[in-house]
Amino acid sequence: MRRGSGVAGSPGAGTGCWSQGPAAASRGPGGAAGLQASTMEPGRIENLSVVYQSQDFLVVNKHWDLRIDSRMWRETPTLQKQLRHHFPELADPDTYYGFRFCHQLDFSTSGALCVALNKAAAGSAYKCFKERRVTKAYLALVRGHVQESRMTINYAIGRNSTEGRAHTMCIEGTQGCENPKPSLTELVVLEYGLYAGDPVSKVLLQPLTGRTHQLRVHCSALSHPVVGDLTYGQALDQEDQPFRMMLHAFYLRIPTHTERVEACTPDPFVPALDACWSPHTLVQSLDQLVQVLRAAPDPDPTEGSPGPCSTSTPPNKPPETEAQRASCLQWLSEWTLEPDN
Repeated sequence: MRRGSGVAGSPGAGTGCWSQGPAAASRGPGGAAGLQASTMEPGRIENLSVVYQSQDFLVVNKHWDLRIDSRMWRETPTLQKQLRHHFPELADPDTYYGFRFCHQLDFSTSGALCVALNKAAAGSAYKCFKERRVTKAYLALVRGHVQESRMTINYAIGRNSTEGRAHTMCIEGTQGCENPKPSLTELVVLEYGLYAGDPVSKVLLQPLTGRTHQLRVHCSALSHPVVGDLTYGQALDQEDQPFRMMLHAFYLRIPTHTERVEACTPDPFVPALDACWSPHTLVQSLDQLVQVLRAAPDPDPTEGSPGPCSTSTPPNKPPETEAQRASCLQWLSEWTLEPDN
């Protein structure tokens, strides 16, 4: 099993609460300067950051408040446009978007996003996601101080049919919750501190299932919503809102049959990048957890193994239906989204 090149780096420093950071450096196909990304500036076509590259895959560090793609010509920038700008030679003319995105990150979520560069690679990545062999970990700042330093969040998640809450999710038992499905998330507290004077916790989150908005819904269900989450968080005055939602896809590992795609992105939630974040108590070292993540075996596709810090086992997945098989073929011809945050 071969490996690609994982690129290490740290983003540039921000300046202060709600202020604009320095301009993001750009990355071309052969450079490394793109990892010096601005924390507080909106994403631009030029500031694409690549953290892993091989013949078959790219893993990019997606900017916050950036769409993967859009059919609206006015939508700019998008990740697809960034990829076409920096890697025009890698675009696949046989697909609608030019690139096959292996999974989804919400518009507001930053971090590791894998792109398959050909149909065979897309198929091998799809198989890993389908068999739950992918390892993912997210960083987040959540409201309040989470009392348990380590826990498994086990709330079934379904669609919210309540008027005015279209396209949102909710936990089982909530009025209007339709078709809730078992959902598991591992949470580890890293630090306690203050964000703009309010108590918050920095946490590592591992989704063991892949429901839409799972991490955001689970944190909200604990009464510890993600800082800056306008959908599932606390209602605040506009001037009190952070510049972004504080959820970041930190670590990704996809063990395909030919290649172990592994990427770890820079931590964006550090005081040097955002002066509003002031940690005061270290609970668990992130560096140690990264070592645990890297050393952990890949989940067993026959057993639905949990994450390296978990004592739980996610529910078994039912056999693939004909509709799901058709969806897979559609995905291979273009690309599909598997919401997980």
